[in-house]
Amino acid sequence: MAEVETSAVARAHGVRAVDVRVSADAEQVPLVRSFAADIAMRLDFDLDAIEDLRMAVDEACSLLVRAAAPDSSLHCSFEPDEQLLRVRVRVAAADPMPPSLDPMGWQILTTLAESVTEHIEPVDGGHLVSIELVTRPTEAASR
Repeated sequence: MAEVETSAVARAHGVRAVDVRVSADAEQVPLVRSFAADIAMRLDFDLDAIEDLRMAVDEACSLLVRAAAPDSSLHCSFEPDEQLLRVRVRVAAADPMPPSLDPMGWQILTTLAESVTEHIEPVDGGHLVSIELVTRPTEAASR
């Protein structure tokens, strides 16, 4: 299962906001990672920034897939702006375990993105766990 939805409003460089929803399964993470790279290319990120985003999205998705409740979906939103790309990844989880409890995974995220935040909110019978990444193109790409 994979669903892709684009916003009706154009954003930065003609790139629209994109929502991707896939099964919360490790086999689906490469698909989301590919969306991230494609969006970064369209926003004129340089090759290093594209690879950093690809790895950050991979790590965020992997952390959340491990926490996902059975048969849940992984939802990833890409929100481009003139100066940055905001990525929100979320999943329904049975336990309210913050992703930052995985020190290696969290270190990877905080190294690759300009900012990283996590959120946990209770929902019917479980929790919604999310990670938000903010990244920017490098100076070379923004010239």
